[in-house]
Amino acid sequence: MAYLLDAKHKSSYLMGMNKLPLAKRVQILSLLCEGSSMRTISRVVDVSINTVTKMLVDAGETCAELHDEMVREVRASRVQCDEIWSFCYAKQRVAKTTGNADAGDVWTWTALDAETKLIVSYYVGDRSSESAIVLMDDLRSRLANRVQLTTDGHKAYLEAVEGAFGDDVDYAMLVKIYGDIPEAHKGRYSPAECVGARKQRITGNPDKAAVSTSYVERQNLTMRMSMRRFTRLTNAFSKKLDNHMHALSLYFAFYNFIRIHKSLRVSPAMAAKITDKLWSWEDIIARMDARETPKPRGPYKKRGADNSN
Repeated sequence: MAYLLDAKHKSSYLMGMNKLPLAKRVQILSLLCEGSSMRTISRVVDVSINTVTKMLVDAGETCAELHDEMVREVRASRVQCDEIWSFCYAKQRVAKTTGNADAGDVWTWTALDAETKLIVSYYVGDRSSESAIVLMDDLRSRLANRVQLTTDGHKAYLEAVEGAFGDDVDYAMLVKIYGDIPEAHKGRYSPAECVGARKQRITGNPDKAAVSTSYVERQNLTMRMSMRRFTRLTNAFSKKLDNHMHALSLYFAFYNFIRIHKSLRVSPAMAAKITDKLWSWEDIIARMDARETPKPRGPYKKRGADNSN
């Protein structure tokens, strides 16, 4: 007996057949933000690596939209900015030999509210002044009031902060002073010892006692521990830049909305009063499902059916 389904019913039918159970989807997203590699997740959850990748892409796009929509009109007092290094496909020194345009160093720029620990803004790019400008313009658009801003001594921040804020900011740089690298440590992965820091006023009247990047640097450590692709001195690096960016969008949504901050006892988003509830992975998945727009197709027809009527 022949049967027909219109495009809407066919899409719903296929979606119901192919979608993972909610518990497995929650488990995949949770593991992605707890330091597990994608292939580890594939084995633990017993799904294909393509399924994990598809979940990462869908969740990353959804979480990027969530951040852009929700993290607005943030009332902060002290904002700290920093950038953290990683790489995609290959390190910079051999990137040109790979033939991959995305290969090389990747820098993640972040702006964090020191009081609520909210990641107000982030950007993935290189370490140039153009990337700093993008971060600062985005940060300015998300703030509801004048803030005290602290960055490290990276010169790219100077032009970026001036262009985004003008004089409407109390801005200072924390310039760290490093000693010489011991001869025995040269050529190894061992940064020079920080022997001091200089607080330098740039714009406005920043409180010298509050000039610090400690919180955002601690957040960098959390990122390295929470995302496998940020782990140093291993083969756990991003192979595709797009997936790297999706992983970051997923992580920042998890950090801001789902994860309870140990010292605050609420999520950073709740502390910043941009939401009144603790979000869950089920909330993220609901948004993922809501943004799915099935492509219109012709009627579903059983193979071998007589379609003359």
